[in-house]
Amino acid sequence: MEYLKEPVKSSQGNILCCQCGIPIQPNPANTCVACLRTQVDITEGVPKQTSVHFCKFCERYLQPPGTWLQCALESRELLALCLKKLKASLSKVRLIDAGFIWTEPHSKRIKVKLTVQKEVLSGAILQQVFVVEFVVQPQMCDDCHRVEAKDFWKAVVQVRQKTLHKKTFYYLEQLILKHKIHQNTLRVKEIHDGLDFYYGSKQNAQKMVEFLQCTVPCRYKTSQRLISHDVHSNTYNYKSTFSVEIVPVCKDNVVCLSPRLAQSLGNMSQICVCVRVTSTIHLIDPNTLQIAEVDGGTYWRCPFRSLCHPRQLEEFIVMDIDRVRDRKQGAGAGMRSSKHMLADTWVQKTSELNTDQQYHCRTHLGHLLTHGDLVLGFDLANSNINDELVNKMNPHEVPDVVLIKKRFDRSKRLHRRNWKLKGLEREKEGMDTDEERYNRA
Repeated sequence: MEYLKEPVKSSQGNILCCQCGIPIQPNPANTCVACLRTQVDITEGVPKQTSVHFCKFCERYLQPPGTWLQCALESRELLALCLKKLKASLSKVRLIDAGFIWTEPHSKRIKVKLTVQKEVLSGAILQQVFVVEFVVQPQMCDDCHRVEAKDFWKAVVQVRQKTLHKKTFYYLEQLILKHKIHQNTLRVKEIHDGLDFYYGSKQNAQKMVEFLQCTVPCRYKTSQRLISHDVHSNTYNYKSTFSVEIVPVCKDNVVCLSPRLAQSLGNMSQICVCVRVTSTIHLIDPNTLQIAEVDGGTYWRCPFRSLCHPRQLEEFIVMDIDRVRDRKQGAGAGMRSSKHMLADTWVQKTSELNTDQQYHCRTHLGHLLTHGDLVLGFDLANSNINDELVNKMNPHEVPDVVLIKKRFDRSKRLHRRNWKLKGLEREKEGMDTDEERYNRA
């Protein structure tokens, strides 16, 4: 009897590694993975440690050749930047996976875990995982270098007020500190007539000009200077200058209005006192308590200037005072102040107490003054005033004395004050560069 043999199914068996002799699945190299790794290193040529440059001033990383990028720790942007540093080395292998390994933020180290594959020894594909360490090295970028060198600015705002005393400037300085408008400035320089604010962009300078227009009465004009021009890309590099002029009138100034302006403000007297300066000039008539506001546009159309400065104020003593309770307003009169009180006052200079010379005036300080008080005022009767508007006035309408403010004991007030006003950090004049002198000229 003949027996038929069943066909034998062929199955792939294990082979022995040619190096260590352990059974393995057949592969083109006939070598186990452990022995293959001892013979071939697919990560050869990929640096295990390299460096990245970081600017600590603007917190940006350098992407060669000259681009600075803002990247957060363990972000996709930072991972892409690190892989671009290894782009040439990874060209001979296949990148499978990449990710960060956590490190301390202050360690100045960035560790990236890479998984790569490569074909070795007649078609065998080997996969390997390794770590590349990036050392963060400090380097100042070009923008920050120019800022520290005080040579990088795109726009400057020149704020000027042509007065001997800077009361409006002190008020403006506190507003800038309150609203933190100075945060975008590269630096602040103090000049004889005002301040210069330097900015890295024209938009920030324009915001500063808009803020000044909302806080103080002023006007401005702009100019720009060509620095460089690229004919290939048709780009221009300009430096802009904003010249801002604040009205030359401050608090406690005595001013003389033009007849046309006084009539438009409600038939006020031409001689007025400036009680404060905000976005407008607040005036009060010491003869009638009539108040008015003059904005910047009105002032530049009908300008007037101060008749005296604080050094010309003289000290008077109140000899007698008679408060005026009811006073009828004239036709077309404007609003009257409810914070002040009208009074007829007889005063005498403290420097002329040995004489009988006394002056009569009408004042708006009736709610503050009593017999024997000291008050500061401007003596118009004995002053040589070089003002065209005053010279054209009727001499009978010009008062002999204009009282400005009551004088208090300053030592007591300073003793009670336990705080100090903050100020802008600014440089003094004389530290500017040749380019800034040319720009100011």
